[in-house]
Amino acid sequence: MSVELRYLYCVTEKIPEGKVISGPGEDVHFIFNKGIYAAVSKVEEHEFSEENLKINLNNMEWLESRVRKHEKVIEEVMEQSAVIPFKFATIFKADESLQAMLDSNRDAFKNILKQIEGKEEWGVKIYCDMEKFKNAAIKENEQIQHMEKEIASSTSGRAYLLAKKKEKLADDIVNIKIVSYAQGFIEVLKEHSIEVRINRLLPKEVTERKDEMLLNTALLIEKSNLRNFINNMNYLKEKYNRKGLDFNCTGPWPPYNFCNLSEKGKTQNE
Repeated sequence: MSVELRYLYCVTEKIPEGKVISGPGEDVHFIFNKGIYAAVSKVEEHEFSEENLKINLNNMEWLESRVRKHEKVIEEVMEQSAVIPFKFATIFKADESLQAMLDSNRDAFKNILKQIEGKEEWGVKIYCDMEKFKNAAIKENEQIQHMEKEIASSTSGRAYLLAKKKEKLADDIVNIKIVSYAQGFIEVLKEHSIEVRINRLLPKEVTERKDEMLLNTALLIEKSNLRNFINNMNYLKEKYNRKGLDFNCTGPWPPYNFCNLSEKGKTQNE
């Protein structure tokens, strides 16, 4: 006979009004623990036991369907109250082990919920069309412009050497500008957020874009400042588009980047 496991989605201080959509498990419900609630479902061992989960995680159709449902549950709860989201397939073998986890982390959970109340996580990724960026940098640089004139009036041999020198200079200028722009954009993002997390850059194989990722950030933003933030992102996107930069602003997201706990996300607890 299949054993029912406990699947944890998130922790909150308020039960949302209305029925929450079903997640990877059926019948999303809330378990109370001295001022906090855990959004949970019962799931079957044949899908979510430690051994079966390792197999199912290699089934992309199974995984994508359940991850979408997992995120949908968290987002629905998040619409009405602050949440601490847990990673996909955070599983407990019994209600007692789930309650024990809530007991040991209750104060930390309450503190985090207080810190993120009235705030949202947004993501800002900045991409760079390197060819377009380089062309814009060359046009703006007087030294490069002078070298191009010198190349045009030189003999073929000298023109070749100057062209090689110009290419090296252009690459140096681009690299310096990229670092400078990234640092400048981080400072701008800090001005419009409570906290900024700098995440690793993603390769083209992941982004499925032709341009390079220049910056990958997560921001914690006051809801009252959201309109101002979005207006500024739209302004920057329009301003820097001609230089080959694209600002990709998305949200709100469950605040994974701002709810780190050493105990959070453990699975298959006894």
